[in-house]
Amino acid sequence: MAETLQPKPVERLAEGDKLPKLSMVDFRAYNSMADHMEIFHSNFRQSWTTLHAACSSGRRPSNMSLRQFLTMGLQFCHHLEMHHSIEENHIFPILAKKMPEFRKELELLTQHKQIHAGLDKFEAYLEKCRSGEKELRLEEMKSIMDRFGGVLWAHLEDEVRTLGAENMRKYWTLEEMRRMPM
Repeated sequence: MAETLQPKPVERLAEGDKLPKLSMVDFRAYNSMADHMEIFHSNFRQSWTTLHAACSSGRRPSNMSLRQFLTMGLQFCHHLEMHHSIEENHIFPILAKKMPEFRKELELLTQHKQIHAGLDKFEAYLEKCRSGEKELRLEEMKSIMDRFGGVLWAHLEDEVRTLGAENMRKYWTLEEMRRMPM
């Protein structure tokens, strides 16, 4: 039977006190979730940048057909939806036991909701273009992307920073970090 992570009390430092310097091994353990998350987030940034650059320039990448371009946009939507679903159902509930940043009413999950409001419109637009119901207009696509791009990029940075070693070590022991589900 899998062992579940139960929060253990963490000694709080007095205001202004600093935590001791981490060894490289301990830093890697505490930073492992940030490193893992950064891999996913880098892929989202790369796809977004390709799509948005095409919209800004008014031209699809020369090596992509219209179908490939629309598929890339739809895959971006599906992958981000799946990524957030996994986070919300499997990762954030564990982190929320000790970390207020991951509780439903706070910033990171609020950002998910804002992102998905825009993502839903983006996906619907791309689906209409793919089905032939609408003709792809890159300036229209850019306008849709710009409505949620700011919160998406802020979220990609905020989440990795929050999962970074210096923050994680405030809440979790090394043993708990080694048992984290990612």
